[in-house]
Amino acid sequence: VQLVESGGGLVQPGGSLRLSCATSGFKFEDYPMAWVRQAPGKGLEWISSIAAISTITTYADSVKGRFTTSRDNDKSTLYLQMTGVKPEDTAVYYCAQTGVVKEAISDGVVRGRGTQVIVSS
Repeated sequence: VQLVESGGGLVQPGGSLRLSCATSGFKFEDYPMAWVRQAPGKGLEWISSIAAISTITTYADSVKGRFTTSRDNDKSTLYLQMTGVKPEDTAVYYCAQTGVVKEAISDGVVRGRGTQVIVSS
């Protein structure tokens, strides 16, 4: 199982960024997935989950209305569209092989190595 995040970088407040999570080694369309993030000096924070087939999504209050999670099951890839970013969105962003909030931030779940997002002017 492999999850590889990409698309991070430096973005100005109010800007947009799209993160990708390319997956392999498992049947992607069978799994709900999640995005989590870790800000400097803080623990993991769940920010979004998406169902396996129905594409039903849920979001943390901190990102609701600004971030959108989607998936392309043909490409086995998960996406996070970030808009209206704020300095407090600065973090390393990870995708996780689960849609369950508690599991997504636990040590036992498969996550990628992450991609760094820095929001600064």
